[in-house]
Amino acid sequence: MPNHETLVEVYPRLYHMAHVGAWPSIERFGLLSTTALLDLFEIGGERREQLESSKRSRSEEINHPTHGRALLRDQIPLNERKLAKALQDGLTPRDWYRLLNRKAYFWGPESRLKILREAREYNDHRQTIIVIDTGQLIARHGERISLCHMNSGATQPMAFPRGLSTFLSIDSYPLADRLRKYGMKGAVAEVTVDYSVPDLREFVIEAYEIGGSKKRQDLL
Repeated sequence: MPNHETLVEVYPRLYHMAHVGAWPSIERFGLLSTTALLDLFEIGGERREQLESSKRSRSEEINHPTHGRALLRDQIPLNERKLAKALQDGLTPRDWYRLLNRKAYFWGPESRLKILREAREYNDHRQTIIVIDTGQLIARHGERISLCHMNSGATQPMAFPRGLSTFLSIDSYPLADRLRKYGMKGAVAEVTVDYSVPDLREFVIEAYEIGGSKKRQDLL
């Protein structure tokens, strides 16, 4: 079975977690990478360099007179010293941040979403959860999709080696081998799309806010 068919069969839904209040912007513009958001909000100069090419120790707010406000999620799970040691192929931490910031991210197994939601840094905060149809994402954006076997934005609990081959196209990814070795929960960690998914709203299955002291609120 071709990789794209296997991917849809094993992970028929994909999951994204965003800040609370992010849904109206996502509904309007689609799911944007950090780079795409900085382009949309016309952020340049030193501010852009700091946001796009170095670690964000906290979530950063950006503003635009027309588009309003957006939050760029922190990168607390990345330890720069460990990251530098883990990088291969001559990459520097700056290279890695820029690579990460150009991608829009989805979790493959729902268990990965649960781990992120319950992480110490995010457990007390309300979040926006978006669930999408994998088949439609691949049909529309398959050529820009890359798969990753780990949480590329973390160096905990271990700083696994990472480099130019960490993100692989659907066809290049060793999906069958990883399914045999690690099962559905470990075969694919991240499904990423280069730059943006502008038409995301057309294949969203669920969108809701959850967490904090309030009950779940459906957004669709």
